[in-house]
Amino acid sequence: MLPVGWFVFAVVLAVLLTSWVSFTATRLDRLHARVDAAQAAMDAQLVRRAAALLHVAQTAEIGLISAEHRRYEDIAQTALIGAPGDRQYAENAVGRAVGELMAGPVPLPPESDRELREAAERVLIARRFYNDAVRDTRTLRARRMPRLLRLAGRRSLPQFFDIDDTPPIPAETPTAETAKETG
Repeated sequence: MLPVGWFVFAVVLAVLLTSWVSFTATRLDRLHARVDAAQAAMDAQLVRRAAALLHVAQTAEIGLISAEHRRYEDIAQTALIGAPGDRQYAENAVGRAVGELMAGPVPLPPESDRELREAAERVLIARRFYNDAVRDTRTLRARRMPRLLRLAGRRSLPQFFDIDDTPPIPAETPTAETAKETG
């Protein structure tokens, strides 16, 4: 190749490398923004679930004895105003309390049951979205070039949020036989 050929090759290579670095840095920035948005959405759903638990615990129709009533209120309030370090523990306690209420010996009123079920399902979905965003961000940041070029800047590595958000036992749907028995 002629010296001009090498120069053109070097310029094209530099343009391609710069484009790739720019694309990767932009993608990484967008992934971090996605993690932040997913975390905000998940926090909103966790607060909604704790508020639903608090509302149901304060409802007179569910027939809780005073000790159970206070325990569920304490669990919900701890999750709503608890310290960030205890967040996963508090959210696991809320999840267990929701499951206990829904599987308890006394059936909940339909609107309370629906409120708790919907809140629990929304937490499950929001947590999955958040953990997917964290996984994608961590995968890109683990590659060699983004690490060497420090494309993430000073942003901390996002952490997964693992809680037991097993959905509550599904509500019984009336079958033809139970519909005949009741009607």
